[in-house]
Amino acid sequence: MLSKRDQDPQTAVHFRSDRVSRVNGLYFFSTRENTLEGPFFTKEDAERETEAYIRRMQAGRTPAPPASLNG
Repeated sequence: MLSKRDQDPQTAVHFRSDRVSRVNGLYFFSTRENTLEGPFFTKEDAERETEAYIRRMQAGRTPAPPASLNG
């Protein structure tokens, strides 16, 4: 996919991949900002929080910590 975010200096190719990964039985999602968010008990929880994170980022709001095991 050829795309450019507002803050990117030039157009680049971005490859989509599964954002959710499982580590030691818990689920995390990765972001474009190279952060790993989680942990979550289920893949569905991680996917739901991924969508919420994307909505917050698109709205330009500072992301709130996801509802993970730590919170």
